[in-house]
Amino acid sequence: MDPLLSLGAGLLLLALWVRHKGLEYLLVHHRWVFVCLFLLPLSVLFDIYYQLRAWAVWRLHSAPRQHGQRVRHIQAQVQEWKNEGGKTYMCTGRPGWLTVSLRVGKYKKTHKNIVINLMDILEVDIERQVVRVEPLVTMGQLTAHLNPMGWTLPVVPELDDLTVGGLIMGTGIESSSHIYGLFQHTCLAYELVLADGSLVRCTPAENSDLFYAVPWSCGTLGFLVAAEIKIIPAKKYVKLHYKPVRGLEKICEKFTEESKKKDNNFVEGLVYSLEEAVIMTGVLTDEAEDSQINRIGNYYKPWFFKHGEKYLKANQTGIEYIPSRHYYHRHTRSIFWELQDIIPFGNNPVFRYLFGWMVPPKISLLKLTQGEAIRKLYEQHHVVQDMLVPMKILEKSIRTFHSDLNVYPLWLCPFILPNNPGMVHPKGDEMELYVDIGAYGEPKTKQFEARASMRQMEKFVRNVHGFQMLYADCYMNREEFWDMFDGSLYHKLREQMNCKDAFPEVYDKICKAARH
Repeated sequence: MDPLLSLGAGLLLLALWVRHKGLEYLLVHHRWVFVCLFLLPLSVLFDIYYQLRAWAVWRLHSAPRQHGQRVRHIQAQVQEWKNEGGKTYMCTGRPGWLTVSLRVGKYKKTHKNIVINLMDILEVDIERQVVRVEPLVTMGQLTAHLNPMGWTLPVVPELDDLTVGGLIMGTGIESSSHIYGLFQHTCLAYELVLADGSLVRCTPAENSDLFYAVPWSCGTLGFLVAAEIKIIPAKKYVKLHYKPVRGLEKICEKFTEESKKKDNNFVEGLVYSLEEAVIMTGVLTDEAEDSQINRIGNYYKPWFFKHGEKYLKANQTGIEYIPSRHYYHRHTRSIFWELQDIIPFGNNPVFRYLFGWMVPPKISLLKLTQGEAIRKLYEQHHVVQDMLVPMKILEKSIRTFHSDLNVYPLWLCPFILPNNPGMVHPKGDEMELYVDIGAYGEPKTKQFEARASMRQMEKFVRNVHGFQMLYADCYMNREEFWDMFDGSLYHKLREQMNCKDAFPEVYDKICKAARH
């Protein structure tokens, strides 16, 4: 039979089946059909467009020239809001579906949308070792630009589409954070348009209160229009050591021990069950043994978390040399391990070789097309949470995650938390070693109920002086929220800078209890 005729017949049968079952049935029970046929090709087109745009901007050196004009346009929009009487809060005009957060921002429909079209790298200053960027620059865009120049960021959160603005106004972390801290701790300056339309620059020495209050504020103190971030020399490879560990006590001991070693450039743990984990430590290097090079980022390669699990199943250690940019974005193709729930056969070698070059689908497109039925299904039967807790209670924390959620793998990422002013800092006067425990997937515990179970988790995290990442669903009431976070500096600046009538409080913007 002619191939085109076969394809046409297949599409006709698919259309008839969809018509019989209904589109909602397809999206809920066989979402992979829609994702593979429509979202993957569309995601490729999105990537091509943004890559060509970034290349053209770089070749024409247009970003620095246009930046000032774009900022003045933002200031003009704020002035227009003031002239109209400031009747509603302001927010960025970026559609909610474009954000990586799974939360649906309903406030976009009721607030004054300020268009902020700032997505370019403005300057790489080798002498100062600083890159100045606009807020919508992504991690994939930055590493593609910096790595060929021999530079990189100290902290490169894994997913390609994470933006600088999101990582500052929310937070970001990477397996190098045990040395450098969170993404915000690598930032040297912020430029913001405030509620009165003025443009200010803040650093640890200039407008320092604002500098320390901006991280975690979720755009409720002003509009970020540029940031200066520290850069460091890059190397070609990460020499990665895989070590399977069994027994929870040994897992926690080994992970803590490796996290305290400053000669480890990277430390990461993947916990596959309550008693089984693979702990990975990496060192940057320009030298590599050809036979041990693993270009894990190539489209036909196994998903990284599955690749790591092989060492656990074989009960053997291993060493590989991974190209640096492949390492930085090692969890992108599988969206950590979320993609296995969307495309169950996505790690199959046949699928990888034929269609892996289109993976992953854009998270933004998944959000845009999920529909109310899928959103409710995910809300009740799926968790995407990152909890930041002191390293000293890691074992107790994993046991709590197991009893309340029972989601595996768990992601472990250590980070140093300095005692800086702002919403997030250790309880004592000294910097402290913390760990991010990430749970992404379907809870297997029998008693799981989204609101009750997550409130129980949040209470545990508050009691150990930990923090919940704000991109995820938050069920705390206002008192509980400000018990978890230090709002003293934040509220002082909200009062001083007349933010109360211009922007919602961060709690009202992100917490479910405030939005229902």
